[in-house]
Amino acid sequence: MKKLFNSQETMVDDMIDGFVAAHPQVARGKNDKRVVVRRKPKNKDSKVTLLIGNGSGHEPIAMGFVGEGLLDANVVGDVFAAPSADLILDGITEVCGAAGSILLISQHSGDVINGGAAAMLAEEAGHTVKPLFMYDDISSAPKGEEAERRGAPGTMFIYKILGAAAEEGMALGPLLELGEAVRDGTRTLAAAVSPGISPLTGQAMFSLPEDEIYLGMGVHGEPGIGKAKYGPVSRLVETMVAALLEDRPVPEGERVAVIVNGMGGTTLMELLTVYRETGRALASRGISTVAPMVGTYVTTQEMGGFSISLLTPTDEMLRLWCAPSDTPHFPAIKLD
Repeated sequence: MKKLFNSQETMVDDMIDGFVAAHPQVARGKNDKRVVVRRKPKNKDSKVTLLIGNGSGHEPIAMGFVGEGLLDANVVGDVFAAPSADLILDGITEVCGAAGSILLISQHSGDVINGGAAAMLAEEAGHTVKPLFMYDDISSAPKGEEAERRGAPGTMFIYKILGAAAEEGMALGPLLELGEAVRDGTRTLAAAVSPGISPLTGQAMFSLPEDEIYLGMGVHGEPGIGKAKYGPVSRLVETMVAALLEDRPVPEGERVAVIVNGMGGTTLMELLTVYRETGRALASRGISTVAPMVGTYVTTQEMGGFSISLLTPTDEMLRLWCAPSDTPHFPAIKLD
């Protein structure tokens, strides 16, 4: 499959050059060109800063979420590869002040190893940095072993809610507690209908018969819980919502915030249909939806498919989820 880039060696840096040129909210960091920072940061001695390191190829996450009310920095790794501990340390050094920093770590092996090492190196260098491990994919470990699960698009609840709270001046300890509460209240399940093409190899990342769908596909093409036959999206969404609620029951009369995320090759027409069916499946159980986010935000190149993420928010979480922000790609979230 044809891809548009100059060379494999420069594709990530060319992308970042275009990104910072296109968006006034962001700039390259001073310590390393692979660090994307807020162009107009708040005083880091009075505001806890948030940052994350991740492999490229999943845009707009996470550099698209750098800006007021969200991330203070994103450390960009190679395609589908976690940035090194030294590179993440450069990002921490760039944004960490007296108020401290939270290093968000989406739970994948390279991110966990390199992020954990970077946090330790930063502490040794005199920075106050606390890692927050993020996981929400119910297909990657059984119920009761939530801490072994992968990070998935539901981590965007943490980005936004913590980002808004930090912008308002919440201190490091309460921010960590809030992040853990959001994480513990979030569940995600994905379905893939077609593979993405690796820009490094030009090859499909997995194969799938035309009449089948993968349930639980990870953001790098990791296997999930099995296959289902292709059919009406209402049937697929009902299966997924049932699995999410079995993993974390939501009482009748409760409300949930919903993210329907496209993997890169799914049209908005399809995603809006998925959201419609998600709302119907929840309503049939007496559960209402609030402040939805529907679109393509966590991608795997042109992989076809979507994920559904559910958060049962407190009133404060919901307020922060809907707080104003100014980043290149995170949408405005509105209450009904």
